[in-house]
Amino acid sequence: MKVILGIDPGLASTGYGVIRCSGSRFRCVVHGTVRTSPRDGMGERLVQIHQGIVDIITAYQPEEAGIETVYFSKNSKSAIPVAQARGVVLFALASRGVPFAEYTPLELKQAVVGNGRAEKIQVQQMLKIIFNLPDLPRPNHASDALAAAFCHANFSSFRSHLADAGSPRV
Repeated sequence: MKVILGIDPGLASTGYGVIRCSGSRFRCVVHGTVRTSPRDGMGERLVQIHQGIVDIITAYQPEEAGIETVYFSKNSKSAIPVAQARGVVLFALASRGVPFAEYTPLELKQAVVGNGRAEKIQVQQMLKIIFNLPDLPRPNHASDALAAAFCHANFSSFRSHLADAGSPRV
């Protein structure tokens, strides 16, 4: 069974989801958020995000990670703080030797629902089914992180099948 960490970076709330997968079977191990307070300084918030991700890596020992890319169409003012949070997440993964790949929101929705334009509630409903969860995965950042883990599991599996078949790597 492979352990995969999914992450949805954010300054106020960084979502995480840890899944186990074997072939076409998936199990959600844990999902949630690393939250920071706007009352804390930027440096302290980034330290909190870094430590939260390191704690998750230490506890669950993921072999790989999938991360949602940063997308800003409406609020470009939040781009820099979110990019800074993303940087400490990537540093935490790299410093702990966890290989990662990045996926756009469209790719995550496509992987989970089969439609890149799906609504967030559709993604949550499908994740509930895929992982046989008792409730919809919440909050939104945590469900996005689960989607990133699921998307990565599928892309990672596809790449390994190609490698096993002797095809060139994608």
